[in-house]
Amino acid sequence: MLFLGIVLSALCAYLMGSINSAIIVSQLYAKEDIRNYGSGNAGMTNILRTYGKFPAALTAVGDFAKGALAVLIGRLLFYILGVGTFDGGFIAGFFAILGHLFPVYFGFRGGKGVLTSAGVILVIHPLIFLLLAAVTIPIIFLSRIVSLGSIFAAVLFPVLVFFLCGRSLNLDLLFAVLMAAIVIFMHRENIKRLLSGTENRFPKKKKNTASSSKSQKKK
Repeated sequence: MLFLGIVLSALCAYLMGSINSAIIVSQLYAKEDIRNYGSGNAGMTNILRTYGKFPAALTAVGDFAKGALAVLIGRLLFYILGVGTFDGGFIAGFFAILGHLFPVYFGFRGGKGVLTSAGVILVIHPLIFLLLAAVTIPIIFLSRIVSLGSIFAAVLFPVLVFFLCGRSLNLDLLFAVLMAAIVIFMHRENIKRLLSGTENRFPKKKKNTASSSKSQKKK
């Protein structure tokens, strides 16, 4: 039953994670693919720069919710199958993030997994989620650099898990380190731009069309 629980949780979570909100919103909102504009990333920040706040909010809700829902479904499947070896939410959360990064429905080109990871963390570690939000949201709004807050949260996450979840090498800590490593790896180009002082800041004013953003597409 354990093997079946892992397979079902992983498969359901991956397929759910592959539902990329940024791509869907851009197609419905502007009949375009967000990956052809701005940074080329299928995520909330690129939607914000390209189409504005409302489409970005829809994207954020969709990507966040699928991470949280995937964990709940993973736990439910483990419960139905009578598997109590460990929390099925860890399996589901990891594969939901993989689905977001490499969506099967969209040519395996997705986003960077921050909001989906946040949804996963909310369900698995609610207190740690609140602490991360309390620290990183001010960083984002003061610096106007989303990637800075995302990277900081990724680094801080396993640190908080270590101190709040037993100070030992356990499944919680391994999961936190793995998630942090994925997010940091996906932001490797952002890190280079942060170090060189050329990272983009999110705009103070809404950009109404994708045409202005297209001209700023990174090489």
